[in-house]
Amino acid sequence: MKAKITLYLFFLGVFSSVIAQDKDPYLQKVQTLDSTLETLYSVISGEKGEARNWDLFRYLFSKDAKLIPSGKGKDGIYKVRYLSSDDYIASSGKWLVENGFFEKEIGRKVDSFGAITQVFSAYESFKSQKDTKPFMRGINSVQLLNDGSRWWIVNIYWMQESDEFPIPEKYLRN
Repeated sequence: MKAKITLYLFFLGVFSSVIAQDKDPYLQKVQTLDSTLETLYSVISGEKGEARNWDLFRYLFSKDAKLIPSGKGKDGIYKVRYLSSDDYIASSGKWLVENGFFEKEIGRKVDSFGAITQVFSAYESFKSQKDTKPFMRGINSVQLLNDGSRWWIVNIYWMQESDEFPIPEKYLRN
């Protein structure tokens, strides 16, 4: 009898997870920190003319998440812009498709406490997967929350590498 109950519970669990995946096809992409960051990089990457999956992109972010690029203005002062996921799509989506863009992680430093995690993720950017030399590098500071069932990106705050601020070696190692 105990074996039958165990078998029943096993099949119930398998069946439930299949149903959950059918209702939420992207859930597997946010189950681990690694899969969430891999999805972030892959969803914005693609060859010239290749459409991006903006539904999956939006899925990665919590409701009020911000994407925060930083950079030096014409006046020489560093500034930030605050974008929602839809603002990012509107301001960068067309450019990514028209020009081709691949962002690849080249190093990571992770700090966690309870349900929150901060990742400094160093990256290189290319126009095509065939390119061997990046046209840009930088660091994404990614804040995430694990709600017990998935990871959510709360914010991404980034800065491009420059002569003034090269990426420190400690962020180029995993």
